[in-house]
Amino acid sequence: MFGELLQKIKEAAQSVLPVSAIILLLSLITSPMPFWTLMLFLVGSLLLIVGMSIFSLGADMAIMPIGEAVGAKLPKISRFSLIIIIIFIIGVVVTVAEPDLQVLAKQVPSVPDAILITSVAVGVGFFMVLSILRIVFQISLAYMLVAAYLLVFIVASFTAPDYLALGFDSGGVTTGPVTVPFILALGASISATKGGHSVKEDSFGLCALCSIGPILAVLIMGMFFDPSTSGHVFTPVEGVDNVWKLATAYIREGWQLFQEVLTVLFPIVLIFIILKLTGFKTSKTVLMRIIFGLIYTLFGLTVFLTGVNVGFMPAGMYIGSIAPSFGWLLIPLSAVIGFFIVYTEPAVHMLTKQVEELTSGAISRKTMMTGLSISVSLAVVLAVIRIITSTGIWYFLVPCYALALLLTFFTPGIFTAIAFDSGGVAAGTMAAAFMLPFAVGICEGVGGNIIKDAFGIIAMVATMPLITIQCIGIIYNQYLRRRQAMDSAISSTWTAESTAAWETDAEADTERAR
Repeated sequence: MFGELLQKIKEAAQSVLPVSAIILLLSLITSPMPFWTLMLFLVGSLLLIVGMSIFSLGADMAIMPIGEAVGAKLPKISRFSLIIIIIFIIGVVVTVAEPDLQVLAKQVPSVPDAILITSVAVGVGFFMVLSILRIVFQISLAYMLVAAYLLVFIVASFTAPDYLALGFDSGGVTTGPVTVPFILALGASISATKGGHSVKEDSFGLCALCSIGPILAVLIMGMFFDPSTSGHVFTPVEGVDNVWKLATAYIREGWQLFQEVLTVLFPIVLIFIILKLTGFKTSKTVLMRIIFGLIYTLFGLTVFLTGVNVGFMPAGMYIGSIAPSFGWLLIPLSAVIGFFIVYTEPAVHMLTKQVEELTSGAISRKTMMTGLSISVSLAVVLAVIRIITSTGIWYFLVPCYALALLLTFFTPGIFTAIAFDSGGVAAGTMAAAFMLPFAVGICEGVGGNIIKDAFGIIAMVATMPLITIQCIGIIYNQYLRRRQAMDSAISSTWTAESTAAWETDAEADTERAR
């Protein structure tokens, strides 16, 4: 276990240090961060490394095994209606306590938190049921995505513009660091239990469809609530001017987040207890591993979120506020930040690992990370251009989604599922707690409308992977076809040469016999 932890620490350091170095460099070459903001950021970077490594180990030990156990147990229930009810409840309870959803609720003061959270959770539960039904009845994911997003854009046309960006942002932040590994494991296990020729393809797509529920929920609420009271709420740490206040800020935020993460994990623990009571058998060693994994998940995610909220949010606001002074350099700098920021998303590492495992290495983690990095880089650039030019988000989302949905008919099914899963996963904790404040800082610097212009950056981050990962799939499919053609040609040539050689040898043997 110690060796696993060291490997996780190494991976976390490789993920966090590049983006931390870029942020420090941006600060040094322009207007340096205030000293205590810098100290908060440095401590936050350290906490990100520690928290990400412990959380990743805990998710491997507990969250994913529990999700796999649930997925294996569900098909054994005789009553199909009961399966549907259980899946819906799982979708709701896992979503209600998601930390990223709590952050989203604070950004929409015109809607009571309880109404927003409940609506989004019900949306996730409903689409999780649709996801499982898709696997059971072998419905094309491409057709379901096209139908769902057509419905989304029809509803969006009746929604107040103030809620449009928030609605699409919600689709990304709801699939957070706890729900993603659980949902991925659930889908993989149900697909494996069901069997069939499309097991690998069916293992993905749950996150893709579950991300649509929150979008619809917020857009529908936008029809009934007064947009004039919409706003944004960021509460970065203030008044830190010595070591004691710095430590107090981290301890206070850490304790609050500890309670929130404990609430997040409670439904998963409850699900595991129910599994045990209904006959789920594990060895004592596996049981202890799951228990310790849950503890690691609790502390790892608490430490990670504390580092993000206390250290990275103020840094994001500050870098964003000075970004307009970069002039035309803001575009390439945004691209660089976007390229590396995706490496700090814990859920991304969960997804890329499972993709590599389920495809037996055919789709490697390196390929996935490269595709996601390029995606998020393009997304941040487009979001910054939109802020600077104050262009409506319609002009970006409609073409991007139209292209993404069109590509589903030319892309191998497994790449379509992975691409749409990647969108929600890439737009996770760091997008909400760093990129959104970064966008708000830029928007304030250029005098734009924060709700209409700054919000939507998460939506852009969630959209671009749909295109780039599918393009990788098309290229990969063409590569396989060419390779199969070459192998076939080589095999045919070898067979012909072997036959000719055999005939020559046979003739020679006949002559010698005579």
